[in-house]
Amino acid sequence: MNPIANQIIYEDNHLIALNKLPGQIVQGDKTGDTPLVELVKSFIKERDAKPGNVFCGVIHRLDRPVSGVVIFAKTSKALTRMNELVQSRDFHKTYLAVVKQQPPSPQGHLEDYLLRNEKLNKSFVTRDTSQPGAKLAKLDYRLLAASRGGYHLLEVELHTGRHHQIRCQLAHMGCPIKGDLKYGAARSNPDASISLHAYRLAFEHPVRHEQVTILAPHPFEMFAGIPDSNE
Repeated sequence: MNPIANQIIYEDNHLIALNKLPGQIVQGDKTGDTPLVELVKSFIKERDAKPGNVFCGVIHRLDRPVSGVVIFAKTSKALTRMNELVQSRDFHKTYLAVVKQQPPSPQGHLEDYLLRNEKLNKSFVTRDTSQPGAKLAKLDYRLLAASRGGYHLLEVELHTGRHHQIRCQLAHMGCPIKGDLKYGAARSNPDASISLHAYRLAFEHPVRHEQVTILAPHPFEMFAGIPDSNE
């Protein structure tokens, strides 16, 4: 069986969602590695015996070391409408993050201005909000479980979509993500992943106009069963 089949967590005539593995890239980059979008095209072409080209549109991306739900459009109509949802912030993403340090409060709202350094492929918090390129980044976090093996599980809801936003803002708060050497973690994870997982995606279906919620089970063994999939 094509391994992509095991990653599919939602599919209809218009959309297909996968539980992305750490190390997979969503879209092509300078590494030249085959991106997930091309693997999905090949899978659909083979499974459905399509004679021509297969359409698969990228709606959003996840960083290479991040796991979790990523969704693609199977039609140009769906891609256009999903892009509109992303632009209007009606595309709601919830993440789970494992951090070493306990946050200063059980829940909170973070607002920072971020600057992206293209050369370093890294974002930094800046206090100079007038600096060219400084962009407002907003998220909410909630402590779900504390001190299992010395680590803590946070739920993070994004309100903006900045480069490395969760990684940068949590590190700035004093809570770098487990395995994320770039943002201050003490050591890497054995598989080169970082312990950040896109857990939930919620949006209005672009054609049926029904509310859709897609959950991707997280891989963090120390927090098995948290959160419950029915949350």
